[in-house]
Amino acid sequence: MSIESNHQSIVLAGGCFWCIEALYKKVEGVLKITSGYAKSDNDNLALEDQRAPTYEEVCSGTTVYAEVVKLDFDPTKISLEALLKIFFEIHDPTTLNKQGGDVGTQYRSAVFYTSDEQKNIAEDAHTEAQENWNDPIVTDISHLHVFYPAEDYHQDYYSKNPNQPYCVAIISPKIEKFLKKNN
Repeated sequence: MSIESNHQSIVLAGGCFWCIEALYKKVEGVLKITSGYAKSDNDNLALEDQRAPTYEEVCSGTTVYAEVVKLDFDPTKISLEALLKIFFEIHDPTTLNKQGGDVGTQYRSAVFYTSDEQKNIAEDAHTEAQENWNDPIVTDISHLHVFYPAEDYHQDYYSKNPNQPYCVAIISPKIEKFLKKNN
């Protein structure tokens, strides 16, 4: 499906991109999901070397990149507010640089916005979501500096590898919980 000019995009980091991608594939109005790597304007730009990082480099924790998903969505079918509400429900936004067993800055919780409107919506979603968490939300809300798609084998990973141990142990239970709560 092609992405038309009236459709929007947002980049989200909430741990392993395989998990976030698999969950958002279940959301009506999401047109395309691209797993990738992103950093904000606030990240150390001296590390930028004008090329996409590799998965191995990002996983090493030595880059400023986060594992992310870029969501292309139809705002007439789902709002950014609704997408962010889901985002704050499907991962733990209160843990700094960690989601489950995945630890490091590459697994941080972040919303990478591209406009002042998206920034305001993300800040409002953050404030609203805080009501559902006992600990403070540490999700970073920053302007997107750069997004690079991940390697091809990471795209649609869960659908292609549902029996892979990480998918069985981590992603499948998250999807079941999400579908149970949202159906």
